[in-house]
Amino acid sequence: VSAFLLNRSSDLEIIFTFLVFLLISTVLWLMVKLSETYTTQVVFRLRIVDVPADKWMAADEQTAKLSMTADGFTTLRYRLIREPNRVVSLSLAEVPYRLESGTTYSFSSLYVTERIADYLDITAADLTMNDAKVYFNMDPLMSKVVPVVLRSDIRTQRQFGVYGLPILDPSSVTVYGPAEVIDTLRTVKTELLAKMNVSESFSETVPLDLYNGQLLSNETEVVAKVAVEKYTETDVKVPIQSPDAHQIRFFPEVMTVKCLVALRDYPSISTEDFRVEVDTAQLHALEPLLDVSLKSWPQYVQVLSTSPDKVEYL
Repeated sequence: VSAFLLNRSSDLEIIFTFLVFLLISTVLWLMVKLSETYTTQVVFRLRIVDVPADKWMAADEQTAKLSMTADGFTTLRYRLIREPNRVVSLSLAEVPYRLESGTTYSFSSLYVTERIADYLDITAADLTMNDAKVYFNMDPLMSKVVPVVLRSDIRTQRQFGVYGLPILDPSSVTVYGPAEVIDTLRTVKTELLAKMNVSESFSETVPLDLYNGQLLSNETEVVAKVAVEKYTETDVKVPIQSPDAHQIRFFPEVMTVKCLVALRDYPSISTEDFRVEVDTAQLHALEPLLDVSLKSWPQYVQVLSTSPDKVEYL
């Protein structure tokens, strides 16, 4: 039995030694093969970015096919890149391009080989592109200067409020887009500016809503300056007066206007800035009560309620 076990152990050592030498031989063979130079076709998607604001590019991607002469390690590294990740971008703000004819432009293919070489960590000399130029099309866009409208949801603390309209810088922008969009465009809105528990004035940079890329502009954001003031509630007694052509006395003789006003404007409140109007046309119908309403008031005042809404007359 011991002799059998000894022979079996010897056989296992021989098999193990064989497998080790086989592995070493395979690795050495693989290293030799990967050290050799190969010529392979590589395919990348070329994405053109930073298109000028006054131009429109319907197709901003195209396929770039190149011949790569490199060692097996580089070739293997390229093969291991998933196809969706074989993308390089070229910025028209960095790459010089020229007009060929009409709406066709071009730039040298050397910029493509350099960008792909950087991606693969090789030299540009290892890549060859058949075409000397890359061609692409850009169409001119219509332009229009439109005012900017702030979309906001600003909620202040108790006794505070937004004072006046927010100031936008810039207040208008030049936008570029297809004719069917530009023709009906009247304003450009911002993304929603949301603030909670505000108690002081503030400035905020807000992106523009450019219709999910349908519009282009050299301005992509505006600065919104929002004034916030402390407010107080007050009652203003406004006389209800008869129109010049009618000598009528009304009961009650005043309308009570409950309103909010910023503390800075409180000293400026005057009943002369409010105008109440009675519907005297109802006199012809012999109505016992006439409708009365507030027709105008200062811009800096926020009217909460008015009373009464009907008056007796004599």
